[in-house]
Amino acid sequence: MQRHTKVYMDFFGYGDQDTIMCESFCGKRAVDVHHIDARGMGGNPDASKDVIENLVGLCRNCHEKAEHSEEFNESVKQKHLRRIELWKKTH
Repeated sequence: MQRHTKVYMDFFGYGDQDTIMCESFCGKRAVDVHHIDARGMGGNPDASKDVIENLVGLCRNCHEKAEHSEEFNESVKQKHLRRIELWKKTH
């Protein structure tokens, strides 16, 4: 499992068998953990972008949209940050 995927799953307490829904609320299953602020070419060797505030679970279609639309990516980011705040208050 990639480091950023582990960070995301551990934060929300997901197990390997859990179904994770897309955080853009499209109703589909998340299959990717997207870096909101991109890692850049060559990855992220120092893991500075592998923090929960920068990692969001998305379906393939929404991941593609986030990669190509700054507006959509920002919308996903705001939803994700609200989700983190709520999670911290309730867990």
